[in-house]
Amino acid sequence: MDIGIYSFVETRLDPITGGQTEARSRIDRILDEIQLADEVGLDVFGIGEHHRPDYVSSAPAVILSAAAARTKQIRLTSAVTVLSSDDPVRVFQDFATLDLISGGRAEIIAGRGSFTESFPLFGQDLSDYDELFSEKLQLLLELRDEEVVSWQGHHRPSIDRRGVYPRPVQNPLPLWVGVGGNPPSVVRAASLGLPMALAIIGGMPERFSPFIDLYREAAQRAGHDPSTLPVSINSHGFLADDGDEAADLAWPGFSEAMNRIGRERGWPPQSRAHFDQERQLRGAMVLGSPDEVIEKILFQHEIFGHQRVLIQLTVGPMDHDRVLRAIELLGTVVAPAVRDAVSTRETQAAV
Repeated sequence: MDIGIYSFVETRLDPITGGQTEARSRIDRILDEIQLADEVGLDVFGIGEHHRPDYVSSAPAVILSAAAARTKQIRLTSAVTVLSSDDPVRVFQDFATLDLISGGRAEIIAGRGSFTESFPLFGQDLSDYDELFSEKLQLLLELRDEEVVSWQGHHRPSIDRRGVYPRPVQNPLPLWVGVGGNPPSVVRAASLGLPMALAIIGGMPERFSPFIDLYREAAQRAGHDPSTLPVSINSHGFLADDGDEAADLAWPGFSEAMNRIGRERGWPPQSRAHFDQERQLRGAMVLGSPDEVIEKILFQHEIFGHQRVLIQLTVGPMDHDRVLRAIELLGTVVAPAVRDAVSTRETQAAV
């Protein structure tokens, strides 16, 4: 079981203008967080892509490349790359370069994007939302598999026998599909034989079990062995030495961020009661003391049989020292216990 963290590198907003503040210092802090995650033995750190004033992560590969120079073992991934509005050639080149810098530790999680700011920014039409992702994912796969590419589509100029460089250390460069609960996206990932990262940010985990079943069934129908295709569960969460302390620390930033986004999308306001419900064993949030987080991860593993867990520790701005403590607990207490328990389960199941 891989245990890791993902972040959108959230920043504070000016209360009067709504503009971004502290971008420079937030970059310093995220690099500290990734370095510590590596030092305490976590497996993966992901940076998501956003093009908004409340995040400093419009260029995940750049941040991850800076982190690569400060780390030794941890895998470095996007979480996600909004492939629909990007150029697959540039995405491949960016992450191939990251792979070279990191000595073979780069990954891509490609997704359609839950925010839409990047589409008009890069001249894409939202009415092409699904077609853009499908076409660009196919091109990215060709770029990954072939050094010299010929390709023709509807949403990008054609490529006529052009070499794409540099080539990464890893062959092939790991590519996951990020899914937010859309069945056609699940089937697409499975049919292509690509690992799937499933976001669970609300509701009972059991409700998402049909997506995992669909993924494995669709993979088998497409001729792929489901046992060779890892699944990641990506969720909000936080850790502290005490569970109530973890909730009290996470709630202010979480509520501010989620309610701000909710006003944009027409969601009802988040309440503390609902937040506390989500941190219970059968809620979506991986939040609490180390023992509580271990219990929740193992409970979800019984449901999904997944191979990776990524936790978004900072949904809204958080005290840096508290975040570092959460990373330390996740790496030194939670991860070893979960790995041992999952290994024992797998050994017993094989007997």
